[in-house]
Amino acid sequence: MNHREGRAASGRSNDQIRPVTIETNVNRYAEGSVLIKAGNTHVLCTASIEESVPGWLKGKGQGWVTAEYSMLPRSTHTRSKRDREKVSGRTQEIQRLIGRALRVMVDLKALGERSILIDCDVLQADGGTRTASITGACVALAMALAKLIREGKVSASAWTGMVSAISLGIHGGEILTDLDYEEDSSCEADTNFVVTWDGRIVEFQGTAEQEPFSPEMLSTLTQAAVRANRTLHAVQVEALRKLGVAHQTGVGNFQL
Repeated sequence: MNHREGRAASGRSNDQIRPVTIETNVNRYAEGSVLIKAGNTHVLCTASIEESVPGWLKGKGQGWVTAEYSMLPRSTHTRSKRDREKVSGRTQEIQRLIGRALRVMVDLKALGERSILIDCDVLQADGGTRTASITGACVALAMALAKLIREGKVSASAWTGMVSAISLGIHGGEILTDLDYEEDSSCEADTNFVVTWDGRIVEFQGTAEQEPFSPEMLSTLTQAAVRANRTLHAVQVEALRKLGVAHQTGVGNFQL
């Protein structure tokens, strides 16, 4: 399928993200939970609070945020085996990416000696599972932090901002924003950007699968990523405002 024709048929332009929704409180037990849908990619994200830290952090007066990621066996076109005894290299890479991204939005000293554990479970995959996981997990984490703030266990300063993530690719010399599976598998280059709500880059992953791209193209990709993430941040903020916790996390003062 021609990508230009494919996007035109869906009504989506090259720089337009897929429809995104974030449903909150989808798990009755987790301190924070969301179901994020980015097109046909659906991810369940939960945040769990534990009043302890890993052994290597005990006595250091700070907390920790970490993440686990998995894809359900039938989240893709064919059934995949569960990660039971050994986590795959891809899964480890994505888990570490999610953890690094989310730690940016928390003052670990202000969190105290407690941990927030993030679980991202892909229910259905159509490209961009790691980026959707970060975007959804950010809201789940914010919900957990808001609970700690309400209970007086941490100050509002524990919350330092929001992050989201988006994928972009190069196809036929054109930039495509928010790749689905078909686009991702055939692009000449694909990238992932994690961006803060004030437009700073947390992490960039990029690979030229076929034709190397220029520094100028990288600059253009970065600008497109910041614009796309601004749209995602608006969806995140709206989800938190509907919960009534925006003022506790400082999101209420966020200006798009």
